[in-house]
Amino acid sequence: MASLSDGFIALPGGIGTFEELFEIWTWAQLGSHAKPCGLLNILGFYDRLLEFLDHVAAQGFLKKVHREMLLVQEDPVSLLRAMTHYRAPTETKWLKPAET
Repeated sequence: MASLSDGFIALPGGIGTFEELFEIWTWAQLGSHAKPCGLLNILGFYDRLLEFLDHVAAQGFLKKVHREMLLVQEDPVSLLRAMTHYRAPTETKWLKPAET
């Protein structure tokens, strides 16, 4: 199914949604695909998750460029527009020797 998709959108949901979102986002981070990954943050449903992801990035466990790969909008039209203009970063997940 992932190979047939043009992009991925997570709607408000539970643990299964989280698992699928993080898996496909990880694949993008690893360079397995260059498709956009979106989060539809209806009525702020994902606000706390987004705060946590920003914390993870601030602590150095997620590169800023990879945090920014997850496109977030509050309405479907804006999210689809952002996904249309998405370009995958060229920076890899892997650390450089100076970053260890």
